[in-house]
Amino acid sequence: MKRLLVVGGCLLLTACASTPSHPQDPLEPLNRAVYRFNDAADKAVLKPVAQAYQQVTPQPVRTGVGNFFDNLRDVYSAANNTLQGKAELALTDVLRVSFNSTFGLFGLIDIATPMGLKSSKATLGDTFAHYGWQDSSYLVLPLLGPSTVRDGSGMLISNSLEPATSVFHTHTQATVARVLNAVNTREKLLGLEEMVDGAALDSYSYMRDGFLQMRAHQLGLSQGKQQAEEELNIDDLVDEPDASAPAVNDSNDASAPEAKDASAP
Repeated sequence: MKRLLVVGGCLLLTACASTPSHPQDPLEPLNRAVYRFNDAADKAVLKPVAQAYQQVTPQPVRTGVGNFFDNLRDVYSAANNTLQGKAELALTDVLRVSFNSTFGLFGLIDIATPMGLKSSKATLGDTFAHYGWQDSSYLVLPLLGPSTVRDGSGMLISNSLEPATSVFHTHTQATVARVLNAVNTREKLLGLEEMVDGAALDSYSYMRDGFLQMRAHQLGLSQGKQQAEEELNIDDLVDEPDASAPAVNDSNDASAPEAKDASAP
Protein backbone atom coordinates (compact mmCIF):
# COMPACT_ATOMS: atom_id res chain seq x y z
CA MET A 1 0.00 0.00 0.00
CA LYS A 2 2.80 2.44 0.86
CA ARG A 3 4.52 1.71 -2.45
CA LEU A 4 1.28 2.45 -4.29
CA LEU A 5 1.03 5.78 -2.50
CA VAL A 6 4.60 6.68 -3.40
CA VAL A 7 4.13 5.70 -7.04
CA GLY A 8 0.87 7.62 -7.30
CA GLY A 9 2.41 10.72 -5.73
CA CYS A 10 5.47 10.61 -7.99
CA LEU A 11 3.36 10.19 -11.10
CA LEU A 12 1.18 13.11 -10.14
CA LEU A 13 4.18 15.31 -9.53
CA THR A 14 6.08 14.41 -12.70
CA ALA A 15 3.58 13.48 -15.41
CA CYS A 16 1.58 15.89 -17.50
CA ALA A 17 -1.92 14.94 -18.56
CA SER A 18 -3.49 16.52 -21.63
CA THR A 19 -6.41 18.92 -21.34
CA PRO A 20 -7.52 18.23 -17.75
CA SER A 21 -11.13 19.22 -17.07
CA HIS A 22 -10.23 20.68 -13.65
CA PRO A 23 -7.21 22.84 -12.83
CA GLN A 24 -6.50 20.82 -9.67
CA ASP A 25 -6.70 17.49 -11.49
CA PRO A 26 -3.70 17.43 -13.88
CA LEU A 27 -3.60 13.62 -13.87
CA GLU A 28 -7.27 13.02 -14.50
CA PRO A 29 -6.77 9.96 -16.76
CA LEU A 30 -4.65 8.24 -14.10
CA ASN A 31 -7.02 9.26 -11.33
CA ARG A 32 -10.00 7.98 -13.28
CA ALA A 33 -8.25 4.63 -13.78
CA VAL A 34 -7.60 4.33 -10.05
CA TYR A 35 -11.18 5.42 -9.37
CA ARG A 36 -12.50 2.63 -11.60
CA PHE A 37 -10.24 0.14 -9.83
CA ASN A 38 -11.47 1.32 -6.43
CA ASP A 39 -15.07 1.12 -7.57
CA ALA A 40 -14.64 -2.44 -8.82
CA ALA A 41 -12.81 -3.49 -5.64
CA ASP A 42 -15.51 -1.88 -3.52
CA LYS A 43 -18.34 -3.67 -5.30
CA ALA A 44 -16.53 -7.01 -5.29
CA VAL A 45 -15.03 -7.03 -1.79
CA LEU A 46 -15.28 -3.96 0.44
CA LYS A 47 -19.02 -3.31 0.27
CA PRO A 48 -20.07 -6.98 0.75
CA VAL A 49 -17.68 -7.32 3.71
CA ALA A 50 -19.01 -4.09 5.24
CA GLN A 51 -22.60 -5.28 4.78
CA ALA A 52 -21.81 -8.63 6.43
CA TYR A 53 -20.02 -6.79 9.25
CA GLN A 54 -23.09 -4.61 9.77
CA GLN A 55 -25.39 -7.64 9.92
CA VAL A 56 -23.36 -9.70 12.40
CA THR A 57 -21.99 -6.91 14.61
CA PRO A 58 -24.32 -5.09 17.04
CA GLN A 59 -24.45 -1.31 16.75
CA PRO A 60 -22.88 -0.69 20.21
CA VAL A 61 -19.87 -2.82 19.20
CA ARG A 62 -19.47 -0.96 15.90
CA THR A 63 -19.70 2.35 17.75
CA GLY A 64 -17.06 1.20 20.23
CA VAL A 65 -14.72 0.17 17.41
CA GLY A 66 -15.14 3.56 15.75
CA ASN A 67 -14.54 5.36 19.05
CA PHE A 68 -11.36 3.37 19.66
CA PHE A 69 -9.79 4.38 16.34
CA ASP A 70 -11.04 7.95 16.71
CA ASN A 71 -9.17 8.05 20.01
CA LEU A 72 -5.96 7.04 18.22
CA ARG A 73 -6.56 9.76 15.63
CA ASP A 74 -6.83 12.28 18.46
CA VAL A 75 -3.21 11.45 19.31
CA TYR A 76 -2.21 12.40 15.74
CA SER A 77 -4.40 15.47 15.99
CA ALA A 78 -2.71 16.64 19.19
CA ALA A 79 0.71 16.32 17.57
CA ASN A 80 -0.33 18.22 14.45
CA ASN A 81 -2.12 20.98 16.34
CA THR A 82 1.06 21.38 18.37
CA LEU A 83 3.13 21.62 15.19
CA GLN A 84 0.75 24.31 13.94
CA GLY A 85 1.06 26.28 17.16
CA LYS A 86 -2.62 25.81 18.04
CA ALA A 87 -2.15 25.31 21.77
CA GLU A 88 -5.83 25.34 22.71
CA LEU A 89 -6.78 22.70 20.16
CA ALA A 90 -3.76 20.59 21.08
CA LEU A 91 -4.71 20.74 24.75
CA THR A 92 -8.28 19.75 23.90
CA ASP A 93 -6.98 16.75 21.97
CA VAL A 94 -4.78 15.71 24.88
CA LEU A 95 -7.71 15.98 27.28
CA ARG A 96 -9.89 13.97 24.91
CA VAL A 97 -7.33 11.18 24.76
CA SER A 98 -6.82 11.26 28.53
CA PHE A 99 -10.50 11.04 29.43
CA ASN A 100 -11.44 8.55 26.71
CA SER A 101 -8.45 6.30 27.36
CA THR A 102 -9.12 6.10 31.10
CA PHE A 103 -12.78 6.64 31.95
CA GLY A 104 -13.81 5.65 28.43
CA LEU A 105 -12.29 2.14 28.64
CA PHE A 106 -9.29 2.64 26.32
CA GLY A 107 -11.33 4.80 23.97
CA LEU A 108 -14.26 2.43 23.41
CA ILE A 109 -16.62 5.02 24.92
CA ASP A 110 -16.47 8.65 23.85
CA ILE A 111 -17.08 10.60 27.02
CA ALA A 112 -15.05 13.63 25.94
CA THR A 113 -17.53 14.92 23.36
CA PRO A 114 -20.49 15.11 25.80
CA MET A 115 -18.12 16.95 28.16
CA GLY A 116 -17.75 19.68 25.53
CA LEU A 117 -14.29 18.68 24.31
CA LYS A 118 -14.73 18.97 20.56
CA SER A 119 -12.73 16.84 18.15
CA SER A 120 -10.59 18.59 15.54
CA LYS A 121 -8.84 15.58 13.92
CA ALA A 122 -5.94 17.61 12.52
CA THR A 123 -3.72 15.72 10.09
CA LEU A 124 -0.21 16.18 8.74
CA GLY A 125 -1.82 17.40 5.51
CA ASP A 126 -3.43 20.19 7.55
CA THR A 127 -0.03 21.02 9.01
CA PHE A 128 1.52 21.24 5.53
CA ALA A 129 -1.31 23.56 4.47
CA HIS A 130 -0.82 25.68 7.58
CA TYR A 131 2.79 26.32 6.59
CA GLY A 132 2.04 27.28 3.00
CA TRP A 133 1.24 24.15 0.97
CA GLN A 134 -2.34 25.21 0.34
CA ASP A 135 -2.85 24.48 -3.36
CA SER A 136 -2.43 20.78 -4.04
CA SER A 137 -3.36 18.55 -6.97
CA TYR A 138 -6.12 16.01 -6.66
CA LEU A 139 -5.04 12.42 -6.18
CA VAL A 140 -7.10 9.23 -6.01
CA LEU A 141 -5.34 6.72 -3.78
CA PRO A 142 -5.70 2.97 -4.42
CA LEU A 143 -8.39 1.59 -2.07
CA LEU A 144 -8.29 4.77 0.03
CA GLY A 145 -10.12 7.04 -2.39
CA PRO A 146 -10.08 10.85 -2.82
CA SER A 147 -7.07 12.78 -1.54
CA THR A 148 -4.46 15.29 -2.68
CA VAL A 149 -0.70 15.11 -3.11
CA ARG A 150 -0.35 17.10 0.11
CA ASP A 151 -2.71 14.92 2.14
CA GLY A 152 -1.40 11.70 0.61
CA SER A 153 2.17 12.69 1.46
CA GLY A 154 1.13 13.42 5.02
CA MET A 155 -0.62 10.08 5.26
CA LEU A 156 2.44 8.26 3.94
CA ILE A 157 4.73 9.96 6.46
CA SER A 158 2.31 9.31 9.33
CA ASN A 159 1.98 5.64 8.42
CA SER A 160 5.75 5.26 8.16
CA LEU A 161 6.05 6.21 11.83
CA GLU A 162 4.19 2.98 12.70
CA PRO A 163 2.57 4.25 15.92
CA ALA A 164 0.11 1.36 15.84
CA THR A 165 2.83 -1.12 16.78
CA SER A 166 3.22 0.62 20.14
CA VAL A 167 -0.45 -0.13 20.83
CA PHE A 168 -0.78 -3.57 19.27
CA HIS A 169 2.82 -4.75 19.92
CA THR A 170 3.16 -6.78 16.69
CA HIS A 171 2.80 -5.99 12.99
CA THR A 172 0.19 -8.75 12.67
CA GLN A 173 -1.99 -7.14 15.31
CA ALA A 174 -1.47 -3.73 13.70
CA THR A 175 -2.50 -5.13 10.29
CA VAL A 176 -5.63 -6.73 11.73
CA ALA A 177 -6.46 -3.42 13.41
CA ARG A 178 -6.11 -1.51 10.13
CA VAL A 179 -8.38 -3.98 8.34
CA LEU A 180 -10.97 -3.70 11.10
CA ASN A 181 -10.77 0.09 10.94
CA ALA A 182 -11.23 0.02 7.16
CA VAL A 183 -14.25 -2.28 7.38
CA ASN A 184 -15.80 -0.25 10.18
CA THR A 185 -15.26 2.97 8.23
CA ARG A 186 -16.77 1.47 5.07
CA GLU A 187 -19.80 0.32 7.06
CA LYS A 188 -20.50 3.92 8.05
CA LEU A 189 -20.58 4.89 4.36
CA LEU A 190 -23.07 2.23 3.22
CA GLY A 191 -25.67 3.90 1.03
CA LEU A 192 -23.44 6.80 0.02
CA GLU A 193 -22.60 5.23 -3.34
CA GLU A 194 -26.28 5.09 -4.31
CA MET A 195 -26.70 8.75 -3.43
CA VAL A 196 -23.65 9.75 -5.50
CA ASP A 197 -24.71 7.65 -8.49
CA GLY A 198 -28.21 9.10 -8.34
CA ALA A 199 -27.09 12.72 -7.99
CA ALA A 200 -24.39 12.93 -10.63
CA LEU A 201 -24.05 12.25 -14.33
CA ASP A 202 -20.32 11.71 -13.78
CA SER A 203 -19.68 10.21 -10.33
CA TYR A 204 -15.91 10.76 -10.62
CA SER A 205 -16.27 14.52 -11.19
CA TYR A 206 -18.93 14.74 -8.49
CA MET A 207 -16.67 13.06 -5.92
CA ARG A 208 -13.63 15.11 -6.98
CA ASP A 209 -15.34 18.49 -6.86
CA GLY A 210 -17.10 17.67 -3.61
CA PHE A 211 -13.89 16.50 -1.95
CA LEU A 212 -11.87 19.51 -3.08
CA GLN A 213 -14.56 21.89 -1.89
CA MET A 214 -14.75 20.09 1.47
CA ARG A 215 -10.97 20.27 1.98
CA ALA A 216 -10.89 23.93 0.94
CA HIS A 217 -13.59 24.66 3.51
CA GLN A 218 -11.74 22.71 6.23
CA LEU A 219 -8.56 24.67 5.51
CA GLY A 220 -10.33 28.01 5.36
CA LEU A 221 -9.73 28.39 1.62
CA SER A 222 -13.33 28.11 0.36
CA GLN A 223 -13.78 31.81 -0.34
CA GLY A 224 -13.85 34.09 -3.34
CA LYS A 225 -13.34 32.89 -6.88
CA GLN A 226 -12.24 29.36 -6.00
CA GLN A 227 -15.42 28.65 -4.06
CA ALA A 228 -17.60 30.12 -6.80
CA GLU A 229 -15.97 27.95 -9.46
CA GLU A 230 -16.25 24.79 -7.36
CA GLU A 231 -19.90 25.42 -6.53
CA LEU A 232 -20.65 26.03 -10.20
CA ASN A 233 -19.01 22.74 -11.17
CA ILE A 234 -21.04 20.83 -8.60
CA ASP A 235 -24.30 22.51 -9.65
CA ASP A 236 -23.64 21.53 -13.24
CA LEU A 237 -23.25 17.89 -12.24
CA VAL A 238 -26.33 17.63 -10.05
CA ASP A 239 -29.47 16.53 -11.85
CA GLU A 240 -31.89 19.20 -10.70
CA PRO A 241 -35.65 18.64 -11.19
CA ASP A 242 -37.07 20.65 -14.08
CA ALA A 243 -39.77 22.09 -11.84
CA SER A 244 -37.23 23.98 -9.79
CA ALA A 245 -35.49 25.59 -12.75
CA PRO A 246 -37.89 28.53 -13.21
CA ALA A 247 -37.65 29.47 -9.54
CA VAL A 248 -33.87 29.51 -9.65
CA ASN A 249 -33.77 31.51 -12.86
CA ASP A 250 -36.35 34.00 -11.55
CA SER A 251 -34.38 34.64 -8.37
CA ASN A 252 -31.19 35.11 -10.33
CA ASP A 253 -32.86 37.50 -12.77
CA ALA A 254 -34.38 39.48 -9.94
CA SER A 255 -31.11 39.92 -8.15
CA ALA A 256 -29.12 40.83 -11.25
CA PRO A 257 -30.33 44.46 -11.57
CA GLU A 258 -29.62 45.10 -7.90
CA ALA A 259 -26.08 43.79 -8.29
CA LYS A 260 -25.53 46.03 -11.32
CA ASP A 261 -26.92 49.09 -9.51
CA ALA A 262 -24.71 48.44 -6.48
CA SER A 263 -21.61 48.22 -8.63
CA ALA A 264 -22.41 51.24 -10.77
CA PRO A 265 -20.24 54.34 -10.18
